[in-house]
Amino acid sequence: MSEHKKENMNLRLKVWRQNGPNEPGYFMDYEAKNISPDMSFLEMLDVMNNDLIRQGKDPVQFDHDCREGICGACSLVINGNPHGPRMGTTTCQLHMRHFKNGDVIYVEPFLARAFPIVRDLVVDRGAFDRIQEAGGFISTKTGSAQDANALPISKANADAAFEAATCIGCGACVAVCKNASASLFVGAKIAHLARLPQGQPERDRRALAMVAQMDAEGFGACSNTGACSAVCPKEISLDVIAQMNRDYLCAAVSEPKHRDKV
Repeated sequence: MSEHKKENMNLRLKVWRQNGPNEPGYFMDYEAKNISPDMSFLEMLDVMNNDLIRQGKDPVQFDHDCREGICGACSLVINGNPHGPRMGTTTCQLHMRHFKNGDVIYVEPFLARAFPIVRDLVVDRGAFDRIQEAGGFISTKTGSAQDANALPISKANADAAFEAATCIGCGACVAVCKNASASLFVGAKIAHLARLPQGQPERDRRALAMVAQMDAEGFGACSNTGACSAVCPKEISLDVIAQMNRDYLCAAVSEPKHRDKV
């Protein structure tokens, strides 16, 4: 029995174009023709750009790297949803079979004051790097990897740390939040180390420093709508925000000396 052949699609795209952070942005109409349902969304954009290049036009700039759902670089808002309509999916893992022939698709960058647009669909997410540099690490010289059972960690803490560590720093949480809050990202980075023995010596300073840097970067406050967790491609729980708030308040009350060093 021969396998049913899926028909290719023709799509209408409305893509955000912007020459730089200080230039006005606007939507441009494009066509993506003969698109296979088995293509990823980024592969579809590759096809569109190849057509533009053949016509002597400027291709649309967009960010990508691993194309395996690991790096988080593929930060696009598709029809109003960061990373598109599929839950637990990055843009590079979104396949065109989830769209229909003749669909109109809006493609925008992650829009937030803390994520200035570099060009077109590319944004500068250096704010996340600076937050991480402020405290998302341990200073202990660990040397070579220890045996897995050398440090006793409860299964509950190990599972919670692993879940938080799956954050890829894509910024979808910021893009969907009405306040452009980075609380899910910062909470994940804080909760990851807060659940492990290696993270305890700098736990107070870490919470104070990372939250302070988050505020300095211009991210908004969390209002607990839960949209961030809903669009997170790794489906990270709002529990990490509670962990962040708990660690920050405990550090501010019990360790005021750290505040002077942040």
